[in-house]
Amino acid sequence: MKQILKWSAPAACLLLSLFLHTAVQGYSFLSLVFFCIAAIIVCFYLIGMMKTKHAKAAKILNTVLIGALSIGLLVYLVTGAFILDAAHRELSEVPEYIVVLGAGLRGSDPSPILSDRIHTAYAYLTEHPEVICIASGGQGENEDISEAQCIFEHLTEMGISEERIWLEDKSTSTWENFKFTLALIEEKTGGRPEKLGVLSNDFHLFRAGMFAEECGITPIGISAPTSQLLLRVNYYLREVAGVWHYLILGGQYHD
Repeated sequence: MKQILKWSAPAACLLLSLFLHTAVQGYSFLSLVFFCIAAIIVCFYLIGMMKTKHAKAAKILNTVLIGALSIGLLVYLVTGAFILDAAHRELSEVPEYIVVLGAGLRGSDPSPILSDRIHTAYAYLTEHPEVICIASGGQGENEDISEAQCIFEHLTEMGISEERIWLEDKSTSTWENFKFTLALIEEKTGGRPEKLGVLSNDFHLFRAGMFAEECGITPIGISAPTSQLLLRVNYYLREVAGVWHYLILGGQYHD
């Protein structure tokens, strides 16, 4: 009975990981987290089983595992602090242009993440009627229209004037969002702004700002609160990995 209870914790984590990966859309990273938790628990169990015959090796492995987990946790906490700071930073000024970064669609309907961005954009554009909005995002697999078109349709249905919304509907990554948005502004105005309002979900603003700076502009982050709690947890955890992916591989990749 004791052994059954002992192994029930990693088994439960694995089942939850499988459920989140296969049965629920949008929680793939949280699924990976639970898988890793199960793997860590199993590693500690196996090290404990080694102690009777290989006490010295078990002690070394236990120290290495604890050290690696401690470093990983510290990296997550420090990176997460930067992400949280960007998500809750107060706006310092009103930009001439804002770009609403696209996110996934379900057919032609916005995902919960994109819906959060659209509603925040509507509130911001209503409060600042002089600001021009660039709806940015191409058409991905299993999407009936481009993400930019979806943003445009919903904002205009809410009452934002069509003339205030420019469409950038070719990008397939955050880096392309900025690259093509700046090219569109230059095409329409003959110049590029030094600063650009960047509207994205709270968890994404820090990394989005890194992309913007790589393109040579100063970002003014406009935070869209993530309305679904579990999605917020999933994406904040995922975003730490995204930041380090950016730092190691650079910004010009599809994400």
